[in-house]
Amino acid sequence: MKKTVLREYAKLIARMGANVQKGQEVYIFSGLEQPEFTAMVTEECYRLKAKKVVVDWDYQPLDKLAYRCQTAKTLGTVPDYVETRWKHYVDNLPMCRIYLESDDPDGLKGVNAAKMSKAMQMRSKVIKPYRDQMEGKHQWTIAAVPGKKWAKKLFPELRTSQAVEKLWEEILKASRALGDPVQAWEDHNRDLRERCAYLNGLGIEKLIYKAGNGTDFSVGLIPEGIFAGGSETSLQGIEFNPNMPTEECFTSPRRDSAEGVVYASKPLCYNGQLIENFWIRFHEGKAVEWHAEKNEALLGEIINMDEGSCYLGEAALVPYASPISQSGILFYNTLFDENAACHLALGAGFPDCVKGGLEMGLEKVHELGVNDSAVHEDFMIGTPDLTIDAVCRDGRTVAIFRDGNWAF
Repeated sequence: MKKTVLREYAKLIARMGANVQKGQEVYIFSGLEQPEFTAMVTEECYRLKAKKVVVDWDYQPLDKLAYRCQTAKTLGTVPDYVETRWKHYVDNLPMCRIYLESDDPDGLKGVNAAKMSKAMQMRSKVIKPYRDQMEGKHQWTIAAVPGKKWAKKLFPELRTSQAVEKLWEEILKASRALGDPVQAWEDHNRDLRERCAYLNGLGIEKLIYKAGNGTDFSVGLIPEGIFAGGSETSLQGIEFNPNMPTEECFTSPRRDSAEGVVYASKPLCYNGQLIENFWIRFHEGKAVEWHAEKNEALLGEIINMDEGSCYLGEAALVPYASPISQSGILFYNTLFDENAACHLALGAGFPDCVKGGLEMGLEKVHELGVNDSAVHEDFMIGTPDLTIDAVCRDGRTVAIFRDGNWAF
């Protein structure tokens, strides 16, 4: 890919994604395969007058070795220097975090799911309180760069160099990084805001989902809840785009309200392993039964991660005609696949999906019905024949989706 094109993408991530402000600290999390592009993003952050930029490198083969060779207790122990870093984040708000995703979808295949789950549970007890303190008080963004194994997973018929180039093309297209990307993102955010405003004006009590694959499901919404989409604004008044790309209008449903069964329409890539062809049945908000043709035990580990992981934290509306869906590519990456189909998320909900939620604080938001958990895992349920109806508090039933797409 031409360096001039990549430079514009790096600029987009720093400016429209994280929207780095003068004097802020920036933390970039990246894989080892893209040092040159990571350096471009770092340089763009400094051009925006960042105080300092710190890059943390990740390498999946080392992660896999750790999971195989260390005990769950060792894996789950948060060393003092790691906790000190989280405390530093909190003490230096508002700062920025940028995640550059490039992982192999099968990179942790074969890792013991129970060991991984236990370690994550242990770590979350230490880290989650710091995450909670940061909620709404910093900018963050997730974007993607091609990894060689990820590219070959998507395009096995191509040579590795060709597959990487093809994946670059698809990432840039989906992320609206070509042409005039700033204008494209401003127009896209405006469209998402208008759709959210329409949904918020309906006074929705619950959403009813039906599809030919067996999905027959409903979920209730919080009276004080709102739909959000596109850019967000921190408590400091700084606008940023957390996901690049994004196509969703989403809300956090009422914790105790999910009823019925939902069938996944795409595989779920979770920590370098694929969960495929699965369904989940809910009752009184809780996942009570599930099955997967591949990695069912791993799905169970997610659902049973903590007290809140068996409840829903998000219901997101994405048209089947979205650009990512129309590409016909299964990315095996949630950042992209969740923006190709309507989806739900197990685990934590969003305080900014309650009107004034960031200001009122997490305790009050959770009292209103937003779910709390250390995890947030999206899984896709959108299909070409999906219908969604909104039952409104004034007694109306309004069509939201027909044949997988917006009905308004």
